[in-house]
Amino acid sequence: MISRTIRAVVVAAGLTSLFAGSAAAQQCGGDFSRFLSGVKSEAVQRGLSPSAADAVLSGASVSQSVLKMDRAQGVFKQTFLEFSQRTGSSSRLNTGKQKIRQYASTFDRARREFGVPAGVLTAFWAMETDFGAVQGNFNTRDALVTLSYDCRRPEIFRPQLLALIEMTQHGDFDPASETGAWAGELGQVQMLPEDIIRYGVDGDGDGHVRVKKSAPDALLTAANFIRSLGWRAGEPWIQEVKLPANLPWDKTGFGGGLTAGQWFKLGVTPRDGNTRFANLPTALLMPQGRNGPAFLAYPNFNVYLEWNQSFIYTTSVAYFATRFEGAPAYDKGNPDPGLSDSQMKQLQTILSRKGFNVGKIDGILGAGTRDAVRTVQMQLGMPADGWPTPQLLRALQ
Repeated sequence: MISRTIRAVVVAAGLTSLFAGSAAAQQCGGDFSRFLSGVKSEAVQRGLSPSAADAVLSGASVSQSVLKMDRAQGVFKQTFLEFSQRTGSSSRLNTGKQKIRQYASTFDRARREFGVPAGVLTAFWAMETDFGAVQGNFNTRDALVTLSYDCRRPEIFRPQLLALIEMTQHGDFDPASETGAWAGELGQVQMLPEDIIRYGVDGDGDGHVRVKKSAPDALLTAANFIRSLGWRAGEPWIQEVKLPANLPWDKTGFGGGLTAGQWFKLGVTPRDGNTRFANLPTALLMPQGRNGPAFLAYPNFNVYLEWNQSFIYTTSVAYFATRFEGAPAYDKGNPDPGLSDSQMKQLQTILSRKGFNVGKIDGILGAGTRDAVRTVQMQLGMPADGWPTPQLLRALQ
């Protein structure tokens, strides 16, 4: 399973909470029983039933395994080729196509009502839980109680705990037995309780939104959520392209300001031959530099970045979605050798000393490091494709 737990902390912080309360309502730590009583009081003040609050909070406990996960979040250091080939395997592609046939009416409804194609939903379904097979084994109630009680980010997780009480009141969640990811995401497409409350869709017509057990519920709820993130129906999200030898490399990456048509005039060629969206703004993405796979990212790609801020994850799942929609496997090309973990940290240290904001020296090729690499590549007269190589490191040393 490719968990969204790391993303949860980032995205949830930006939510306008359905349950935003006063500073007093966001208390954490201290006596655990008093903390639970405070959560129940706030839930009742918000119009939720005392019995639903009791069902969630009675028997709740602090999970040391959740705290351990929260303090030791993993880092993402795989390249695009490594990650996309591992997660987008041919067997997973075949399973996804079978799922699209199996739930054809659900996918048709998702496209009609929310404008979201089957391939987009299926790729998220595959990447998040392997089509519902691996949804996480942390008790969701205890996870959210733990992260609300812990004083690191109660303003993020307490609203999710209150949303879980509302789900329980609706009969959509069993707090004693249901499990999910360590940061509170649950269901076949791994969504947070507030999002399920806000965007939940009863896909199977049983009067409930049960995203863990019901694939139609999970898929249509995800489609509604994706639409809320700004999905533009009928438009592409990513398109593989071939690159000429020379381009205005300073215009590549995010913020370059060129439309697809302008890139086409510069010699960028779509592999599928589709130039119908030439008027749309795009970003030319090269996850492993100009000699590796290259893609035009359209406005819908922003939805992927809202879903998960990892560039490698978002590019991989967006590409995988095109495979379900009929695109061929990408051309791997012949990328220039990248940097080892220690070399990447050396590069980040040098860039930081030069005044670039690369964030933590962690060996991860994140957005800040990519932007800094492109800038120094331009300064050194190299093609500014954002891909750090041993040659670049030597030039900076």
